[in-house]
Amino acid sequence: MSEYDSPWKEGISVYFREFLRFFYPSIEADIEWERGFEFLDTELQKIKRESETGRKEADRLVKVWRRSGDEQWVLIHVEVQSQSQTEFSERMYIYHNRIFDRYRQSVVSLAILGDEQKSWRSNRYSRELWGCRAVLEWTVVKLLDYTIEELNASRSPLAPIVQAHRTAQIAGKNVGVGYEKKLSLIKSLYSRGYGREDIVQLFRSIGLSVYHLRKKSDCGKRYFH
Repeated sequence: MSEYDSPWKEGISVYFREFLRFFYPSIEADIEWERGFEFLDTELQKIKRESETGRKEADRLVKVWRRSGDEQWVLIHVEVQSQSQTEFSERMYIYHNRIFDRYRQSVVSLAILGDEQKSWRSNRYSRELWGCRAVLEWTVVKLLDYTIEELNASRSPLAPIVQAHRTAQIAGKNVGVGYEKKLSLIKSLYSRGYGREDIVQLFRSIGLSVYHLRKKSDCGKRYFH
């Protein structure tokens, strides 16, 4: 798993409802949160092994209950993709169908694209032969669409996670700049209105990437408080 994915892996687990509220508010509004939700990551990894991908990304499979509609519960499949990839669409199609095949329940696939190519917005897979056509479409969130001003103004715990992701990308080009920006982001948590528990959790999530940056830079003897 890349350093880009570390905050996402933990962030989606801890802030799943906030994650949907920030990126997919219409989905968050249709879930009956009082009934709880269940992560099925072990099952998802089995599906991935059967699909022979061998990938370890910041992905999640979550069972939720709906407020409306005929079906009482559905599965939400989240993929965080940090690099543009030609096979990504096919992989989304394969996972979606394997999940449905295992559970025989509606599956909603969601993609968070954290790459640096503005034009890459993979949200569809299709193939056709002799009148037989298979199509899957999913909703995409592109992290490059969020401005720093928007993120600074947001009180969602997902905002600093998005900022940490972008900072990690900057660090790939200039480690020193990336390190300083992440330190500044961590310090800003205290002035952005987050509660103590959120600050501790976000400090941990963002700090994972800071640790990777420190190992890669000449700043190994510097400490932050």
